Amino acid sequence: MKQFSLALTATVALLAPGLSLEAAQPFAGRWDLTVTTPKDAYPSWMEFTQSGGQPQVRVVGRVASVHPAANVKLDGSRLSFTTSEWFDGEIKVTWEFQAAGGKLTGTERRADGVEGQIVGVPAPALKRKAPAAWAKPEPLFDGQDLNGWEPDDPSHNNWAAQDGELVDQAAGANLRTTRKFGDLKLHIEYNCPNGGNSGVYLRGRYEVQVLYDKSDKLHDMGSIYGFLAPAVDVAPRPGQWESYDVTLVGRTVTVVRDGQIIIDRQEIPGITGGAIDSREGEPGPIYLQGDHTGGMKYRNITISIPAR
Repeated sequence: MKQFSLALTATVALLAPGLSLEAAQPFAGRWDLTVTTPKDAYPSWMEFTQSGGQPQVRVVGRVASVHPAANVKLDGSRLSFTTSEWFDGEIKVTWEFQAAGGKLTGTERRADGVEGQIVGVPAPALKRKAPAAWAKPEPLFDGQDLNGWEPDDPSHNNWAAQDGELVDQAAGANLRTTRKFGDLKLHIEYNCPNGGNSGVYLRGRYEVQVLYDKSDKLHDMGSIYGFLAPAVDVAPRPGQWESYDVTLVGRTVTVVRDGQIIIDRQEIPGITGGAIDSREGEPGPIYLQGDHTGGMKYRNITISIPAR
């Protein structure tokens, strides 16, 4: 997913001095959100922290990267702030929350007049030990057809099996496995053309970026979109076959690109833009992004799960 141009440098508004830690406690930490509008529902994510006694919020909206909120106001069990989100263009959004019983409810009001109701639950820690052993890798793509895969929008599906490859012929639907997974080890080979933009979503919620376009480290090839940047530079090879080997245990991820460790046992804070849902504690599919550019190819997709 390519980074959208959002107001990522927004300045958090200052509150009156003397804000107590106790006042912030109802919102402290990370929250998995679901926003329901009259037309649809989609996932979101929020993290509330304090710095120098002042509240700070960062958000993942429907599609864009994690970004800071502005105009943050906290009044006991009520919290509000503003952001700029992407809905076919940048739109100012006002968020209002109430905290009660360890959960959040609230309203998202967009400048285009659309209003959504928000429900939030604490994001699970997902701190788990690595399995003692992994089962033998099994193929997720047989090289012959789309058996075991389904498009999220069948009317705009441009994915096809061609010569042992999974090819996205033009921008359209995303593609996901019919199976769902918890902890996993994924091997996938990809061929990304110059200007290509795709992504591999783990459990359908955490995007490993596949991109040969202008971007920054947090949104470049091999990043966990917006959250984790590759620690090692790998020479770009647009139009050639490359590979990822990804291990995900809980929310701890290791990414190996073409045999080089580029992210080593790092925590993914929350869902990334474009996630299928915000239910982080549940298993989810492997999902390939196909709605940005065509010309993407994948092959030799295998997965290992913890051995029983």
